Amino acid sequence: MSDTFADADVHWMRHALELARCAAEEGEVPVGAVLVREGEILGEGWNRPIIRHDPSAHAEIQALRDAGRRVGNYRLPGSILYVTLEPCVMCAGAIVHARVAQVIYGAPDPKAGACGSVFDLLPSDGRFNHRTEVRGGLLAEDCGEVLRAFFRARRTRPASVQAATA
Repeated sequence: MSDTFADADVHWMRHALELARCAAEEGEVPVGAVLVREGEILGEGWNRPIIRHDPSAHAEIQALRDAGRRVGNYRLPGSILYVTLEPCVMCAGAIVHARVAQVIYGAPDPKAGACGSVFDLLPSDGRFNHRTEVRGGLLAEDCGEVLRAFFRARRTRPASVQAATA
């Protein structure tokens, strides 16, 4: 599912990777997302379900919420969402409702991906009232390494530290 990507796409995915690192610093699974329209940031976010006590606080949802507040509308046509990990079913639904034009993700998610890895909601499911173009594999190795390093570090921490952060 890899494509040729423009320099601007690489720039925005690197920004999303920095946001993923913010999540890791907070002890969250390191996923970052930035929503862009016409070269300008509309919204950004990183995973925060643990800190927010909110199972919907995924990076994509955080970026969509941020954009909605900034723009004053939940509909975000013409926007591109850059996310370091393939969106899940919940996030795919929010992306459709927000009318995001395109999703560009880094690493595939073989356990919960909804853009072709496990489910194929974006763009294949033609039953939705909006279709979102999807391209995956941008900086996939870098995005995957951020996740692998996070989980590797969690596995090597003493059990007492793991229990305190669970």
